[in-house]
Amino acid sequence: MRIAGLAALVGVSLLSFLAPSSPAGAADCKALVKPSPFGPDDQTGATNRVTPAVTKAAAAEIQTGVVTSMSNVLVDGIPLFGTRFSRTILSSFAITPGAEFGNNKLTYMEDTYLSQSHVGTHIDGVGHIGIQDCYYNQTPMGKYVTQNYLKRLGIENMKSFATRGVIIDMVKVFQNAGKLKSNPACRSPCLDGGTLITVPDLQAGLKMYNVTLREGDAVFIHTGWQDLFLQWPAQNATYNKSEPGIGEAAAEWLASQKVILVGSDTWAVEVIPGEEESIAFPVHKTLITDNGIHIVENVRTDLIAAEAAKSGRGTFFLNMTVPKAVGLTGTFVNIEAIQ
Repeated sequence: MRIAGLAALVGVSLLSFLAPSSPAGAADCKALVKPSPFGPDDQTGATNRVTPAVTKAAAAEIQTGVVTSMSNVLVDGIPLFGTRFSRTILSSFAITPGAEFGNNKLTYMEDTYLSQSHVGTHIDGVGHIGIQDCYYNQTPMGKYVTQNYLKRLGIENMKSFATRGVIIDMVKVFQNAGKLKSNPACRSPCLDGGTLITVPDLQAGLKMYNVTLREGDAVFIHTGWQDLFLQWPAQNATYNKSEPGIGEAAAEWLASQKVILVGSDTWAVEVIPGEEESIAFPVHKTLITDNGIHIVENVRTDLIAAEAAKSGRGTFFLNMTVPKAVGLTGTFVNIEAIQ
């Protein structure tokens, strides 16, 4: 009887531990997260704004046909945030004499890429950031988490990124204002870690190339911080320790312009250390969780910033595709600016 009673007690305890939390203990997602402007069932986010009309208008940006890469190389040894990992393993098949395929002695190579999705030049999906268990469009994410992927808000729901790209050169803005302070480890001018980029700074960068943001734009911010990324692995620790970036007010302003993404040559887009030490990544929450606006990190912005300075044009046609990978929170991307 004692054993049976103990077993029953243990069973009840395990059931209590494994059972989902009661509704009374769940977060109030309507109080923590804004609803989507695209309806209560929306899983797509800001790329809903890339309509055929937006893409057609963006196509007019292609004047010279010059293609500029905006992605960093994805290779073992580049800076990674926190405990993220990335490892490439090459597999060769049938190259041993006598093991080839067919009379033509065919051999082949393949790779195993062991990596988390948020490494290198990558995009944050709307399933990436939340407050407690509340994610984009007031989604109670705890209901949709599995061991392998999200059952809601995965990147397969993204629509097209065929739109106008805008480069905002903060290095030139700060140089022109006489307030540029570079990190001594940067080999070329850069905003130092902890430098806050404000709404007036962004507006000054847009005015430099006579650009007015329009709905559906993709905004990329050049800070020069990527100079440290390009020195991998020597400057990995410096790159990851801090960064220049936008604050919450600038994020709110960009969201009000109805852009679809904000990218930068930094690992988080927002200023690190943050404006308030006790608030974790507020720009991520504002852009992704509240507005469905994607963040693209570790972008290579120096080449397109140089092209903009040379041509006097701060806009281009954005060529970027994202794989239809079900349930992912983000993925590495290849970005090209076509002028």
